[in-house]
Order: sequence, then C-alpha cells, then structure tokens
Amino acid sequence: MASMQQKRNNFFTTANTMGFTDFISRQDALGIAKAAGVPVPNWFFTDAKYKSGRHGFYKLPNKGNTTKAVAVPSVASQSVAVAVESVPTAMDYSRGVQTIKHEVESGSLIPSVRDTYVTYGHFTDIKKILGSGKFFPMFITGLSGNGKTTMVEQACAELKRECIRVNITNFTDEDDLVGGFRLVGGESVWSDAPCVVAMERGAVLLLDELDYGDPRKINCLQSVLEHGKIFIKKMNRYVTAKAGFTVVATGNTKGQGGEGSDKFTGTNILNEAFLERFRITVEQEYPSKTVEKKIVMNLMTKNECLDETFADNLVKWADIIRKSFFEGATDDIITTRRLEHIVEDFAIFGDRLKAVEHCISRFSKDSKESFLNLYTKVDAEVGGHSAEDAALAEAEAARIAENATKAQADALAAKQLEEMKASLTPEVLAMMAPDKLMEIMKLISANGKAVA
Repeated sequence: MASMQQKRNNFFTTANTMGFTDFISRQDALGIAKAAGVPVPNWFFTDAKYKSGRHGFYKLPNKGNTTKAVAVPSVASQSVAVAVESVPTAMDYSRGVQTIKHEVESGSLIPSVRDTYVTYGHFTDIKKILGSGKFFPMFITGLSGNGKTTMVEQACAELKRECIRVNITNFTDEDDLVGGFRLVGGESVWSDAPCVVAMERGAVLLLDELDYGDPRKINCLQSVLEHGKIFIKKMNRYVTAKAGFTVVATGNTKGQGGEGSDKFTGTNILNEAFLERFRITVEQEYPSKTVEKKIVMNLMTKNECLDETFADNLVKWADIIRKSFFEGATDDIITTRRLEHIVEDFAIFGDRLKAVEHCISRFSKDSKESFLNLYTKVDAEVGGHSAEDAALAEAEAARIAENATKAQADALAAKQLEEMKASLTPEVLAMMAPDKLMEIMKLISANGKAVA
C-alpha cells in the first residue's frame, strides 16, 4: 500500500503531467486526484502552504508558465470559447482562472440598415470618421429624440462595421465596461465586458447616454479614450485595441449636468479631464422640415398608412412647438422620435387626432391641452377649423421665430458691447455716453475695428 507521501507525490506528478504547474481550482484538484488514483486530497485543501489567497484556488509547489484549456458548460444559449490565461507574476491570483469570450456569428454585431432612415445633420462627417478606421473618440450631444444614436448605428450599418452599444446608467461601473469574474459551473470565471470585446474586435464602442454615468465609475475608460489601451488590474493583463477600434459617446448634455434645466434629471457633471479625451464634440440638431417630412413619409409607407397631408401637418405642428420651446414659451417639445410614435399609432388606429393625443399624454395637462389645441388649428380636417386658422397658426410660428432671432441678435450685441467696454480704459469709458458706446459698437461690428 502506498504511503501518504507517495500519494502526494503521485498527485503532484499527475498535475504536472496534465499541464498544471501553478494555480488550480478545487475542481481541477479533484480531477487530478482521480487521474492519479488517489483519494480526495483533503490534505491539499487544508494545508496553508497550498492556499493561494483567492477563494477556491490553490497553488502547486512547482511554478511555471502554461496556458491550460478547460472545458466549461456553455452560458445560456451562447457559444463560448474558454481558455485559461496565465501571467508571469507570482502574486497573480488570476492564474488558472477561465476567461470567457463570447464568439458571435460573423456580421451579427453590424447594425441592420433601416430602410426608413434619412441622412441629415452630421451623418456625412460621422460616417467619414468611422470609415477612416482611425482611433478618433467623439462626443455627440443634443436634445432627446433627434437621432444621435441612430445616426451612429446607421453609419456603421452602411460601412458594414461592427458596433457594440452600451447604455450608460448611474450604476454602470468597471465591471460592466471592462469585465469581471462570473460564477460559471461553480467556478469563478473571468468575462470580458463590451469595452474589451470592442477593442479586441476593432469595433465601434457606442456609449449611449454617457452623461448619466457616475464620473467616479466611468473614469475607468480614461486610458481607453486616451490611446486605445487598458491595463486590467484584476487579470494583470494589458489590452491594446485592434486597428479600427474607436469610441463614440452620446448625451443630452455636454457633460455639464442639467445646466439649470430639470428636463434631463439624472445627468451628471463629468470630469473635465475625462471629457478632454474626446477629440471632437458634435452638436446634433433636429432635422429640417423637408427632411423630417421624408422621415415621416418613409415610416408611413413602411406601416402602410401613407397620408401626405397628415405628414405635412405633423411637421408644421412640431416646428411651431419647437420654436415656442426655444423661445421659452413652453416647457415641452415634440421630438422626431415622438413623430415616429404618432405614425406608428396612426398605423394601428387610423385616426389622426387619436394618434396625436395618445402620444402627447405623457406631458403635463397644460402642455397636452395646448399641443392638442394647436394641432386642431394646423389640421383643419380634424379640428373643424378653416384654412385661415391654419394660416394664423403658421403666422404665429413665424412670429415666434422672428422673436427668437431678435433675442439672439440682442444677446450677441450685448456681448459685443461688454467686450468693447473691457477693451477701453476707465478714463475713456467715463467720458462716453451710452448712445455713443452703441454707435461705436456698431462701427466695430461693421468694420472690424474702432473708428476714431
């Protein structure tokens, strides 16, 4: 009968023969014991000198560097390739930990082309940047529902580029973005998160609603935004992005919080150094009336509810409300996305007014009643109003636009006046009457220099 020491020697020899020369899991140890024909090695599990310091893992007396393949049950219905990565560091407890990489079918990360999509805004520039294959992080900002995310996805679709979209929340952290340990088959298994997957595939990483992220948590991406590289501390692993990888972020703000508005509750003030890593910031506006009508018409055609008059009225109605919103006359706004929802409702019920009412009921009572009343004036067929009422509604929109333009001009004039005052000495400023200052300001604006 073999002595205890012989059984231990057989155990370690078998472990080396099977390719285990460093850290092993409890399950690995049981498999080694079975292969060696020795009992369950409780002595190995209880002896302090074999404990690695990481729960469930033990260290063999021999040190080395190998990569050992381990079979792991598939997660859900996804196909996974599993490998153990070892790093030449004695204190690295991640050795022997399985790394799960989700292998997807070729092309499955390429967004589908939307046949109703109409290009507008900065689409051409975004497509050119993504098509260059260069690492060029971008931040796209703009009000809700104006096509920021869709623009990026459709640019990738046309370029046939893989795009991995991550919706950021206040709870998104390094574990969600870079990776972390998961429990698989009773074992602690490392799983790469979307950022690392995108880096290794050379894909576009789309960080949607970035300004909802907690700046203390998403700051883990700073080195990624800096030069497309990241050191994963938990795995002692350095990842360099494959050619073609880049990052695009979207947000309703510019990372400055709500900026005095309660429309985007939950957005955060992001770290200035973090924001500085983005090469450019793109300001996305709502589409023009011509483009927006094409969007609405395309969606109507797809949903087999084509009604050009309704499309015209929706676009006019939305345009009036937006002008009122920007002038400060209303607290709510009709987005392009909201118009798409109205079309989808119309495809179901076939009732213009019902579709509008259903889709604006999310607003306050005052806004809902005001918007619905305005629509009945724009669309004479549902409101019982005359063409004259519709013309008056359009005239009101023109007035609002004119006031908004005048307000912008006045603000610019005031800014120029302050800049001019700052350039004059106190003595000269004291001798000048306000009307003279305005006159000089106009001359500066017209000629680009002071006139004596």
